[in-house]
Amino acid sequence: MAEMGSKGVTAGKIASNVQKKLTRAQEKVLQKLGKADETKDEQFEQCVQNFNKQLTEGTRLQKDLRTYLTSVKAMHEASKKLNECLQEVYEPDWPGRDEANKIAENNDLLWMDYHQKLVDQALLTMDTYLGQFPDIKSRIAKRGRKLVDYDSARHHYESLQTAKKKDEAKIAKPVSLLEKAAPQWCQGKLQAHLVAQTNLLRNQAEEELIKAQKVFEEMNVDLQEELPSLWNSRVGFYVNTFQSIAGLEENFHKEMSKLNQSLSDVLLSLEKQHGSNTFTIKAQPSDNAPAKGNKSPSPPPDGSPAATPEIRVNHEPEPAGVATPGAALPKSPSQPAEASEVAGGTRPAAGAQEPGETAASEAASSSLPAVVVETFSGTVNGAVEGGSGAGRLDLPPGFMFKVQAQHDYTATDTDELQLKAGDVVLVIPFQNPEEQDEGWLMGVKESDWNQHRELEKCRGVFPENFTERVQ
Repeated sequence: MAEMGSKGVTAGKIASNVQKKLTRAQEKVLQKLGKADETKDEQFEQCVQNFNKQLTEGTRLQKDLRTYLTSVKAMHEASKKLNECLQEVYEPDWPGRDEANKIAENNDLLWMDYHQKLVDQALLTMDTYLGQFPDIKSRIAKRGRKLVDYDSARHHYESLQTAKKKDEAKIAKPVSLLEKAAPQWCQGKLQAHLVAQTNLLRNQAEEELIKAQKVFEEMNVDLQEELPSLWNSRVGFYVNTFQSIAGLEENFHKEMSKLNQSLSDVLLSLEKQHGSNTFTIKAQPSDNAPAKGNKSPSPPPDGSPAATPEIRVNHEPEPAGVATPGAALPKSPSQPAEASEVAGGTRPAAGAQEPGETAASEAASSSLPAVVVETFSGTVNGAVEGGSGAGRLDLPPGFMFKVQAQHDYTATDTDELQLKAGDVVLVIPFQNPEEQDEGWLMGVKESDWNQHRELEKCRGVFPENFTERVQ
C-alpha cells in the first residue's frame, strides 16, 4: 500500500510539473504575441546584465591565470634542465662545484615555492570567487520562471473577475429557456449554485495569485540585494588578486637575482683560474648584410658594375711576362738596388727578384717587419710605378692600394668597417691569409689612420664590391 501511495505521489508531482510547464509556455507565447502584459523591472534587468558581465570577466581571468601557472611550470622545468646541464659539464676539479650544485638546488626550490604560492593565493581564491556564480545564476533563472507563474496567475484572476460581472448580469436577468420554465423555487437554487461555483473559482485563483506573488517577491528581494553587492565586490577582488600576483613575482625575482649573482661569482672564480682558455664569441652577421665565411658579399645597392672591380689580393703574384720594359723592380728598403733595370731584353742582375715574386721574400732580408704586398705595373713617363706603400711613414704597414666607397655599408660585426659613400680606405693584407674570405678586403679608413695611427684599433674588413679602386 505504501508503494502504491508513493507511486501515486510521484505521478501526481510529475503531472503538476508538466502542467506548470504548459502554463508557462502558454503565458510566454501570449506575452510575445502582445496578448498578455509582462511584469517589467528595469533595475533588476540591469543587475542581471552586470552579473553576466562579471561572470564573463571572472571566467576569462581564471583561464588566463591557469595559463600563467602553466607557463611558470614550463619555465621551472626549463630552468631545472639548464641547471642539470651545468652540473653535468662542471668538472669535479673545477673550483666552486659544490656551490654551483647548491645554487641549482635552491633555484629548483624557489621555482616550486613560487608556483605553490600562486596556486594558494591566486588560483584558489579565484576558484572560490567564481564558485558563487552558478548558484546565483540558477536563482536568477528560477526567479524568471516564478515571474511567469505570477503573471499567469494574475491574468487568470483578472479573467475571472471579468466573468463575475457577466455572471451577475445573468443572475439578474435569466436568459435560458430552462431557467424560464423552471419553477420559482428551482430558479433560486440554480442561481445560488452558480454564484457559489463562481466564488469558489475566484477564491482559488486569488489564493494562487497571492501564493505566486509571495514566492516571486521573496526571490526578487533577495536577488535585488545580492546582485549589486556582488557587482561592487569585483573591485576589491581584482585588486587583491593582482596585488598578490605582483608581490609574489617581485619577491621571486629578488630571490632569483641573488641566486644568479651567486652563480655569476662562482663562474667568475672559475674564469680567473682558467682565464687563458677563455672562449671569445663573435656576433653573427644579419641576413641583410653580406655574410663572411666563404660566401660572396651582397651586391651594392645599385648593382653598378663599376663597384665590383676585379682585384687580385696580396697572395696572387703578377705573371712573369707582364712587366713593362723599363720598369723598376721592387727593392728591399734596407738594401741598395741590386737588380739591373729591365731594358732591351736584358735579364736582372744576380740576387734580384723576378717580377712575379712577392715582396715577402724581399722583406725576409730586411730589418723591417715582413710585409706582403701586390705589385701593380703601369707606365708613367716611360717608367713603371709600383703600388706598394711599404716603407712610407704616412701609410700603414703593408699598404697595397686605395679604394673609395661607392655605397654606404653598415657593419654587422665588430671586425667590420662602417662605410659611407666617398670614404677612402687604405687596403692592407690580412695577418693570416687563410682568414680572408672571397669578396672581402682588409683595410683602414684613411681618415681614421691620419687621426689615430693605430692600426689595431682602426682596421677592419669590408665588402670589396661596395668600393672602387682609386690608386
